[in-house]
Amino acid sequence: MQVARLYTGEDGQSHFGSLELSYTEMVDSIVPKVAAATGVEFRRSPDESFFDWHCSPSRMYMVSLSGQVEFATKEGEKRLFGPGDVLLVEDVIGGGHTTTCVGEWVRITVVIPWEE
Repeated sequence: MQVARLYTGEDGQSHFGSLELSYTEMVDSIVPKVAAATGVEFRRSPDESFFDWHCSPSRMYMVSLSGQVEFATKEGEKRLFGPGDVLLVEDVIGGGHTTTCVGEWVRITVVIPWEE
């Protein structure tokens, strides 16, 4: 499964990329080991909400449940995410990004630790 990624590059600015995630197969009701999370939260932002330049407060997956959201970088690149889309947000330092809601944006955030 390929997901979008928003990260801080060597230039100190936010950039989009992609990341290949693997599925855990569930066979015969065997429960696999799961990845660590340090927090989970459901969030809702009203239609037309705009969050000016900011960095993510932590490394997290954002899974859109309803509505749409546009993330933009200082390079002018914009990406629109909607229901079912997954974004790994890792730009906790640097120039940051903006966020604009198109419709009421409902999502789940899963805060994860940095990989060693």
